[in-house]
Amino acid sequence: MSGADGRGKTGSNFLIQGSILAAAGIIVRLIGILYRIPMTNIIGDEGMGYYSTAFNVYNIMLILSSYSLPVAVSRMVSAKLARKEFRNVYRIFAVAMIYATIVGGTAFFVTWFGADFFASKVFATSLAVYALRALAPTIWLMAYLGVLRGFFQGHGTMLPTAVSQILEQIVNAVISVVAAFYLFRMGNGAFWAEKGDGYAEAFGAAGGTIGTGMGAFAAFLFVLGLFFLYRPIIRRRCRRDATGLSDSFGKVGNALLSITIPVILSSTIYNINSVIDNGIMAHGMAMTGQGDRFLSLWGIFNNKYMLLVNVPLAMANSLSSSLIPSISGACARKDVREMVKKTGLVIRFSMLIAIPCTVGLTVLAEPSMNLLFHSGDNTEAIRMMIYGSSVIIFLSMSTVSNAILQGLGRFREPVKNALIALILHIVVLVIMLIPLRMGIYALVHSKIFFAVLMCWLNQRSIRAAIPYRQEFRRTFFVPGASSAVMGIFAWLIYHGIYAVVPINILAIAGSVGFAVLVYGAVLLLLRGITEEELRHMPGGTKLMGLVKKCRLM
Repeated sequence: MSGADGRGKTGSNFLIQGSILAAAGIIVRLIGILYRIPMTNIIGDEGMGYYSTAFNVYNIMLILSSYSLPVAVSRMVSAKLARKEFRNVYRIFAVAMIYATIVGGTAFFVTWFGADFFASKVFATSLAVYALRALAPTIWLMAYLGVLRGFFQGHGTMLPTAVSQILEQIVNAVISVVAAFYLFRMGNGAFWAEKGDGYAEAFGAAGGTIGTGMGAFAAFLFVLGLFFLYRPIIRRRCRRDATGLSDSFGKVGNALLSITIPVILSSTIYNINSVIDNGIMAHGMAMTGQGDRFLSLWGIFNNKYMLLVNVPLAMANSLSSSLIPSISGACARKDVREMVKKTGLVIRFSMLIAIPCTVGLTVLAEPSMNLLFHSGDNTEAIRMMIYGSSVIIFLSMSTVSNAILQGLGRFREPVKNALIALILHIVVLVIMLIPLRMGIYALVHSKIFFAVLMCWLNQRSIRAAIPYRQEFRRTFFVPGASSAVMGIFAWLIYHGIYAVVPINILAIAGSVGFAVLVYGAVLLLLRGITEEELRHMPGGTKLMGLVKKCRLM
């Protein structure tokens, strides 16, 4: 086999595996939206505020304990498999499970026994303690699940991870809604009603977090079953290991730590943003006399506004992620021209999705929110979406540019840039929240500021690594103009259908379907996408025939 062929097959495998995981990610996000809608309707914005507060602590504990395990285990396993050191593959798995027991158990005990401190002192929402304690066992379980997923990823297959993620989310969705419903009713009982307000919402939030644990348990059982089915193959390979190499447990442990610690540090910087925001917003709104509104507004921000924002982000990032391995391959071959070409292609693809989604969610903010969240007043959620939908563009750009830098081997740059952006974001948030008294909109606007700053810093880092210069016309201007035309038609079609048939879901479906066609047609007419780029898109080859028949290209 020639080197070129080898590279082609390897790249093809990367694309296939990346597409599998990307498709699973989109499905998981969509299920996440579907189950949070009835949960929000059951426990209300205040209940979702408790739910979000508990998840902020859970996410940080997960990062500190097990978030890095799939990456670390997959890297170590794949390296040993390449050298046919099969005994060491099994030893890596054993050491990783011991590590998961220690860090997962520690995180569980800290979360369980520190739940009162986190809920009351850090976030000033004492009743979030129930949801947080319900999440504590899940942290330990996720450590073992991370090792198992990383083990299979190291063998070059993303299928166990993808299937287990979908299974996890389905079980999570069903049990979260059911448990939230019954525990909310329990909190409304006479005994808890006498203790004061908020218990129904707090118990309902705990029901939602119980679903998270049961989903993780279902995924763990699935992947563990696959491991036991695969174990005879592992044993046969260990017996056939002709290398004679057997690393000590200490050596394997040190190698594991050398990978997990940098990943933990970088992930903590990226994800601690929400935790810091939570604490600042809780105390800042109390200082400005808005403390009584914090929980409901925090729930609206996370479970209505950000929930919808995350859907186009998932699609844009999943589409671009399949191209990142080819950037790494070009970097390994020192093919600068290919690196520049792929970088531009990744950014263009993400903008082709992010910009129209931003416009669409802006012009259809009111009908979309009222369709999805039919209980309660959606005024604040609609306003957040109108004022803050542009964050989709900048978060897509910043996330994609992070991945580009990692593909180029510049692992420290995204961490450094995120730290700078985080510090300045906190300063802007505090100024907007306390002196300017902007309330929850301080968070909406400071999050946009953070994303814009990350885009600028990452662009500087990319230009320092390769001779890349951002192209504006076809990346931003043409998709922007096409999206503007699309937005006008979407608004007109929605109101036209609704005036004739006043059914919200029918009017939205008709306007969105027509808007997609308008956007695609205008984009092609303005030469915003080339024939080669269209072929790179999923289903692009089939679309090419239709496009040429319509004489749009």
